[in-house]
Amino acid sequence: MAAATTEDMTPAEQESVYFNNYPPPKNLPKHEALARAFIEYHTETNRRLVLVTSGGTTVPLENQTVRFIDNFSAGTRGATSAEYFLQEGYAVIFLHRQFSLLPYSRHYSHSTNCFLDFMDEAAPSTSSESANGYGPIMVRSEYQDQMRDVLRKYRYAKQNNLLLLLPFTTISEYLFELRMLAQLMRPLGSNALFYLAAAVSDFFIPRERMAEHKIQSSELPPELNSSHSVAGSEIYTGGLETQAGNSKKLVIGLDPVPKFLHRLVDGWAPSGSMVVSFKLETDPNLLVYKAQTALKRYAHHLVIGNLLSTRKWEVVFVTPDPPYERWIRVPKTRRSKSISGAEDQVGLAEAKKAGELANGPNGEVRADDEQNPASVSTRDGVEIESLIIPELVKLHSNMIAKEQAKQQP
Repeated sequence: MAAATTEDMTPAEQESVYFNNYPPPKNLPKHEALARAFIEYHTETNRRLVLVTSGGTTVPLENQTVRFIDNFSAGTRGATSAEYFLQEGYAVIFLHRQFSLLPYSRHYSHSTNCFLDFMDEAAPSTSSESANGYGPIMVRSEYQDQMRDVLRKYRYAKQNNLLLLLPFTTISEYLFELRMLAQLMRPLGSNALFYLAAAVSDFFIPRERMAEHKIQSSELPPELNSSHSVAGSEIYTGGLETQAGNSKKLVIGLDPVPKFLHRLVDGWAPSGSMVVSFKLETDPNLLVYKAQTALKRYAHHLVIGNLLSTRKWEVVFVTPDPPYERWIRVPKTRRSKSISGAEDQVGLAEAKKAGELANGPNGEVRADDEQNPASVSTRDGVEIESLIIPELVKLHSNMIAKEQAKQQP
C-alpha cells in the first residue's frame, strides 16, 4: 500500500506531521514572550488587534542554506496597510520578512534616493563645534515636513505600545510564528483580525529529503561525497543531469506546502475573529475565479484579489455574502506612477469576469470625487491601502456587532 501524502491527510494530521518534522525557530520563545505581553495588554483595554503578515517566504535548498527560492514581495502592501490600521485605532503585530519594508521607515528605506540625500550638515552653532570643525546633522528643509509627520506617527505608535515587529525568513519560520500568534490571540475573540498579506511559498523541499551541504555545480569523487546523509537518488535537490556539450543542469523537485489556512480558520484563530487572505494573479481571466475558489475551500471571511500589473490601483473584495464581489479603485487622476504597473489593464479583470468589455467599472469604492480638483494629490498619488483598510474596518465592525448580538440573552 502506498504511503499517504499530505494531501490525503486531514488538516489536523497535516499540522501534526509538518510541525513535528521541523525544529521550531530559535527566536520563537522570545517572540512568544513579546507577543503574549503585547496581546494581554490590549486585551485588557478591549482594543482591536490585527496580525499583519508581510513579505515573501524563502524555501531553502540545503539544510545548511546557501541557495534558496524566494517569493516576489517587497512587503509594500503589508507595511502600508499596517500604518492605516494604526490610523484606525488598531494595535498591530507586524509579522514580516526580515529586511522587507516596515511601517513608517518604508518611506525612506527603499527610496530611489540614498537615505543620506535627506540629510545635511548645518553650520557650527557652538564654540565647541567650531573648534572641532563640524556642525549638527539635520534633515534638509525640503524633506522636513513629510519626515516630521512620519516621525510623529511612528513615535506615537511605539510610545503607546501599538506596534510589535516580529521577523521571519523561511516558510517554516513563518508557519511556526503564525500558529503561535493565532493561538495567543484567542482571548481577543472578535476583536482579532488576521490580514494575511505575506507572499507565502506554495512549494517547498521536505527537510528529510534536502541536501545537508551546499549543492555542488560539478561532480565530486565518491570519497568526498560520502558526507551527505541522504542517498543521491532520494535528494530533491542537487540532481545533476548531463546535457549536450558536457554541461549540467540542476533538477529541483518540490512538494506542495500544506495549506494551513484551514487550520487557522477552524483551529488556531480566536472564535469570532475575522480572517482575510490575498490572492495575487497575473491572468485577468483567473483572478476572481481563484479568489472565489480560495474562499470556498477555506471558509474564511474575505479574499482580496489583485493583479500583479494593477495591484497599486485596484483590488477586488470577494466575500461569502452579498455583494460577493466589490472592486476598490484609485481614480485615474489620483494614481501614483508605477514602473512595473500597466494602467491600461485597470478594470480588465472585472470586464473579463462579466464576459464583456464594460463602459466603466460599477459598484466600486473610490477615493474622493476625482472631478474635484481639490481632492487630486499632485505628488505621490493615493495609496490604495488608504481605501482598503477603512472598508475592511467596516466589515470587521459588522462581524463584531454580530458576535456581540449572539451573546445577548
